[in-house]
Amino acid sequence: MPSPKLTLLLLTTTLCAGCKPLPAPPPARLLFVGNSFTYYNGGLESHVKALADSAHPPRRIIADRATKGGATLQVLQGLDWVHDKLRAGGYDLVILQEDIPELTEHSVAPFFEQARNFAREIREFRGKPVLFMAWPYARLNWVTLEQIAQAHRVIGKELGVPVAPVGVAFARALRERPGLAMLGRDQEHESLHGTYLAASVIYATIFGQSPKGLTYCPAGLSAEEAGFLQEVAWATVRDWQQPQ
Repeated sequence: MPSPKLTLLLLTTTLCAGCKPLPAPPPARLLFVGNSFTYYNGGLESHVKALADSAHPPRRIIADRATKGGATLQVLQGLDWVHDKLRAGGYDLVILQEDIPELTEHSVAPFFEQARNFAREIREFRGKPVLFMAWPYARLNWVTLEQIAQAHRVIGKELGVPVAPVGVAFARALRERPGLAMLGRDQEHESLHGTYLAASVIYATIFGQSPKGLTYCPAGLSAEEAGFLQEVAWATVRDWQQPQ
């Protein structure tokens, strides 16, 4: 006759045969790495956190940033304090923002190289990388949105990491509502509407859920505009994730 311990083990194995593994817990600690596109208008981390706080039930997250104005990922890779922050923070997700137009080589190759380097380091610290796709702008016009999007699709697939297609969402919002500017007066950095859309795209990407209905709406946006931008964010993320 089997022992009580063996009987319990056999019973547990039988009951769990064919069971699906438990889903991974949602990310709770986020780090945003990038340049002024990440820290503009109070910082994307603060807007993503506010969106999460306004969910029902609220998503309680800690969000921080490691940013430097004008920096590419290559510049950030050379800063010891960025690596110190990665090492010490215990982050579940690290959102990497490249500024491809700033690459003086006029090539996406440095982006690929640094995305690989950062992804390797983030995984060493038990985190997961996410790529935040930015946008082209007139001051440095050697690259198109289509080329930026394709570069993110290629390296995202290679590394097996999600892409938050913010630049594509900007273009979609402008097609649907041309009077709602995504960029500010310098035609380079985000307007508040652009920042809100970027935060909504990132929220949809990292949580896999629509931001539609989240009640956070910063001063300067109407509730109707926030709802429109939430819809654009979710539609863009769903389209981006379709098999190519």
